[in-house]
Amino acid sequence: MPSLKEIKNRIASVNSTRKITSAMKMVASSKLHHAQVMIENMLPYENMLEHILKTFLASLPDAQTPFSVKRKEIKCVALVVYSSNSSLCGSFNTNVIKMMQQAVADYRAAGITEITIYPIGRKAAEQVVKLGLTPAGDFSQLAERPNAQECATIARELADKFARHEFDRVDLIYHHFKSAGSQILTRRIFLPIDLSTEIGRYNDRDLSSNMVTAKAQEYLRKKRAEEQRMKAEDVKPLNDNFIIEPDMNTILETLIPKELNLMVYTALLDSNASEHAARMVAMQTATDNADELLRELNLQYNKSRQQAITNELLDIMGGSVNN
Repeated sequence: MPSLKEIKNRIASVNSTRKITSAMKMVASSKLHHAQVMIENMLPYENMLEHILKTFLASLPDAQTPFSVKRKEIKCVALVVYSSNSSLCGSFNTNVIKMMQQAVADYRAAGITEITIYPIGRKAAEQVVKLGLTPAGDFSQLAERPNAQECATIARELADKFARHEFDRVDLIYHHFKSAGSQILTRRIFLPIDLSTEIGRYNDRDLSSNMVTAKAQEYLRKKRAEEQRMKAEDVKPLNDNFIIEPDMNTILETLIPKELNLMVYTALLDSNASEHAARMVAMQTATDNADELLRELNLQYNKSRQQAITNELLDIMGGSVNN
């Protein structure tokens, strides 16, 4: 049985750890709120641009672009993988790496060996080196500080290589931020542009709360469903009868790069928010475990202390009887 001093030292150690996890949880919560604001500010632009481009390409048979044509034979592929630079965020990085490995295995099983990885985040970059794959560069800084201009550079490079047939397909692997308590691991086709997905499929986000309890999530889900129902009754559908000026090629050359840039940037914001949410949950769990351990240690300390007092009293009484 451990001595009182050993138990007391362990209580002090657990208390110190609890302070750290509690502080990290609050920091992650603050960063999550900032990430949610960034997504919320970007959403109106994303929704309208996606709607215009997809309805334009789908409704006009003459609207042809090389970025929406699927290649008959796929020889070279690229994967844009979003992870974090640091750990202590649960299974966030592990899940991303597993999906990346699965995607690589699927392509190799199909006879595709030329696979290039764009690792956004240090954890993904380290795994790419371990697997002996080809990294396209160092993009670790984007995982900490999302930047639309650097995302546009990556999207432009991917589009240029796709147009030159250096890549036949490009996939995005990231966590889609649905709410503070739910981040969905997603593998999404980046190029060619997938017109089969419904408009707004990836816009089911709850950006109003940092709460992760089941009761809070259920309340927010019902509230969001009611708000969407009311909006559906009030909002008129957008007119999709387009008048093209000056010509179709000019419109496509303008819209498609913007949509591709936005897809890379949106995935980065989703991954960033998901990382902070996962870290917040992990640190909250660690804090709760520390609280439970402290209760057990305090109970053990009090029992040991009481036992020590009882033994001293028995020694005193035994000495008195002998005298």
